[in-house]
Amino acid sequence: MTDTTSSGSLSPVDACGCDDYRGLSRRGLLAGAGAAGLAGVTTSMVGDVMTAAVYGAPAGPGANAGNVLVVVSQRGGVDGLSMVVPHAEATYYRERPTTALRKRQLLHADSTFGLHPSFAPLSRMWRNDAFAAIHAVGMPIPNRSHFSAMEEIEDADPGSRERIGWLNRMIGAFATEDVFRGVAVGTNVVPTSLVGPSDAVAIASPSHLETPFAGTPSGTALRRGLRAMYEGGNHPVKQAGMNALSLAHRGLQYSESAAKTPRNGAKYPDSGLGRSLRDAAALIRSGVGVRAIAVDSGGWDHHLALTSSMNQGVSDLASSLAAFFTDLGPVGKRVTVVTLSEFGRRLNENGAAGVDHGYGNAVLVLGAGVRGGRYYGRWPGLGTTKQVEGDLAVTTDYRNVMAEILQTRFPSIDTSAVFPGVTYDRVGFMRRA
Repeated sequence: MTDTTSSGSLSPVDACGCDDYRGLSRRGLLAGAGAAGLAGVTTSMVGDVMTAAVYGAPAGPGANAGNVLVVVSQRGGVDGLSMVVPHAEATYYRERPTTALRKRQLLHADSTFGLHPSFAPLSRMWRNDAFAAIHAVGMPIPNRSHFSAMEEIEDADPGSRERIGWLNRMIGAFATEDVFRGVAVGTNVVPTSLVGPSDAVAIASPSHLETPFAGTPSGTALRRGLRAMYEGGNHPVKQAGMNALSLAHRGLQYSESAAKTPRNGAKYPDSGLGRSLRDAAALIRSGVGVRAIAVDSGGWDHHLALTSSMNQGVSDLASSLAAFFTDLGPVGKRVTVVTLSEFGRRLNENGAAGVDHGYGNAVLVLGAGVRGGRYYGRWPGLGTTKQVEGDLAVTTDYRNVMAEILQTRFPSIDTSAVFPGVTYDRVGFMRRA
């Protein structure tokens, strides 16, 4: 039913013909350099990962019991009209004569929407009310530049000169500071969403957290010697040393967890997203106290060959997420996943059977706390008078979507501090705490 009561693939650069995105990797590296300015002390005790905030208190007892948010960023601007197809709209078929999906092809179709057929691996979650879609979501004002739209959507604080990501504000709201509260997996560059004064880390591979001589007598002796050097007293250097040892120990917990075979027969695709979500599952199970995980999924820029790129991309996304929740098993009751992209695509297809940069988009939410098996949002329609410069209009601010997840899964957090200036308007896709 439609709820209308509330509001291994191509890289992004390969898939996109626009100069704006070709500069993104260079800009992203420069932007990510902000990670080096995070408060704290860096240490080489955990391999080649730069870790910050060894002054932060280590995770205490029960840290593994907290809820976890996983944000999958669909870099490039995914076509929400192909993920969640408005099959009831004649305009959709008229504007996409060669790329539109017919109702008979769609999964879980209601009177208005249906899912792309490649979401089949997630059908069970949809039927079990653990997978929902929200349409016509986006920023208050259109921004069709990959780089600036990514920055804006991950800062989530329009007009502010402070470069602080919304996930960084989220983890900063917890009572204790800890570098493992917020982690970006599958990359060594902290994304904009996690950049800021609260401690976070980017980990390209769990193996990067292996300590020198781990599992050998030399490693045990080294750890014993360092502990003797740093323990006792309140001097900042001693505190930093002890917290670095704690960090190294918990990093080893994560790398050991990641070295194990996925549980419950889970089979991840051999893709960047599949590997990242496998590592994310291991991170959650390891008990290091993670509360927010950022995962990148590239290849969502659809200037050409929309049909094949969406078939491939959605298949990878669905298979990876299905394996992730299978792998987690009962632990998945603590985990909520949300997808986010910088913008949607234009309604009309172009001459290359693709779609260019647009505005309104679809967001997917899966896992713990989700009132799934249905579509949400105030659908504006696709008529000419309803469009915004040829694009799907936005009727739900994406920050309201994220705020609803935080309010229900992390009720201790003040969402007005995470999303400044936003008047919260409940969408209804999450179960009330």
